[in-house]
Amino acid sequence: MDRTRADMTDANIVSTFLAVAGRRGARPFLMEGDRCVLAYADLDRETGRMAARLRALGAATGDRIVVQVDKSPQAVVLYLAAVRAGLVFVPLNTAYTADELAYFVGNADPAVVVCRPEDAAALAGIVAASGRARLATLGADGSGSLLDEMPDEIAPLAPRRAGDLACILYTSGTTGRSKGAMLTHGNLMSNARTLRDLWGWTPDDVLVHVLPIYHVHGLFVALHGALLVGATVLFHRGFDPRAAIADFTRASMMMGVPTHYTRLLAEPGLTRETCHAMRLFVSGSAPLLAETHRQFTDRTGHAILERYGMTETGMITSNPLEGDRVPGTVGFPLPGVEVRIASPEGQVAAAGTPGVLEVRGPNVFAGYWQMPEKTAEEFRPDRFFITGDIATQDGDGRVTLVGRAKDLIISGGLNIYPKEIEEAIDVIPGVEESAVIGVPHADFGEGVVAVVVAGPDAAADLPETIRQGLEGRLARFKQPRAIVLVPALPRNAMGKVQKAALRESCKDMFAATPG
Repeated sequence: MDRTRADMTDANIVSTFLAVAGRRGARPFLMEGDRCVLAYADLDRETGRMAARLRALGAATGDRIVVQVDKSPQAVVLYLAAVRAGLVFVPLNTAYTADELAYFVGNADPAVVVCRPEDAAALAGIVAASGRARLATLGADGSGSLLDEMPDEIAPLAPRRAGDLACILYTSGTTGRSKGAMLTHGNLMSNARTLRDLWGWTPDDVLVHVLPIYHVHGLFVALHGALLVGATVLFHRGFDPRAAIADFTRASMMMGVPTHYTRLLAEPGLTRETCHAMRLFVSGSAPLLAETHRQFTDRTGHAILERYGMTETGMITSNPLEGDRVPGTVGFPLPGVEVRIASPEGQVAAAGTPGVLEVRGPNVFAGYWQMPEKTAEEFRPDRFFITGDIATQDGDGRVTLVGRAKDLIISGGLNIYPKEIEEAIDVIPGVEESAVIGVPHADFGEGVVAVVVAGPDAAADLPETIRQGLEGRLARFKQPRAIVLVPALPRNAMGKVQKAALRESCKDMFAATPG
């Protein structure tokens, strides 16, 4: 599609969803258990009334609305209503504290802040200090001031252009201040349509939805896919592996993070029989262990489809729906999305050579909110976005992630990629999973440390078993100088291992004795 022409027409993504809903009639959109909590026939009315409520609170086209609430059907309606009204939706992790929320409110400058009823007292001062925001509440049970005064009025759909902002999603902020990634209607629609076609979404699909809805994976990839074709969503407020397995018998799709799949594998009820109706399992948000991929295929007969994306870009690559889904890889660039592997200076790397993955396409965000200098730093002059992920790309175009650029270990002047070491450790008997980090070392600059979770069958001398297992498999300079056993790896809400926390806890490991 010609980009200029697209920008001249109404591109509000919710208008497309409502057009699909009009054709689906009484078909359930959201179901909890056996109960339909929102039918497609009611989507226009419910989002229209909620949009009118937001307008009554003083929100005008282009204003931000900050939302920190529990997952619920009403929260889904709130999201769609905000975008319908031409507002910029800003979802926040419910784990953020009041102090953290103060930064987001100050940075986003919202017209409305919606929180859980039990958080209202703690946040009232923060909202008041913003100078203009109005505070409303929404409880998981449907309580709260936002729903108490719902009008009968149905607000019209706000015309939007493809380049207008739809959402701001804040990055995790593990290094410095959290950055607000500005996502446009065009960004969201391009990704939704591409994934609809690539993953074969149809109106007959039934999605098991176990993800949070303050993040790209659950909010955009999962819900937009269903809305774009009129599929039904089996809505889970959280992740209970037994409840998910029970729904597999009447569903066709599930999207999850790697932790979901390891927890499913721990359930005896996960069998080929219980998964017979399913056609697609998708994993993302964090790297999936190749061993988890293989175990899941052995148990269910289904090869998990791993894909790769970011807050700033939506989805970038995907393993194929039809064809080989290679464990440990994230597949090929999406249609219409360009990727390249480059050196830190921007020189394109040879096939198979590790480098920083860069991406360009209609899915790539508009920049960081209120941070023009940071935005400029993250883009090449030819508009390729620098992801910060280290990857390789083979001659066929298949992409394999090696790690984050900030996780690259430089020891004795040599580059070490943690994923290579983690993969070698994870196949050693007795190892459940591992994370490899670099910490300060007086002699080498950085020393390699392996943080390992032992499996139930691990021997007492697991560290020595690991050392012996790496002999001859990895060059000496790549082998860990220390092995630390922990009960679990620290992860964020999407299952990503928090290596910054591991580096902090191990930072003094080599302070006393180099070597």
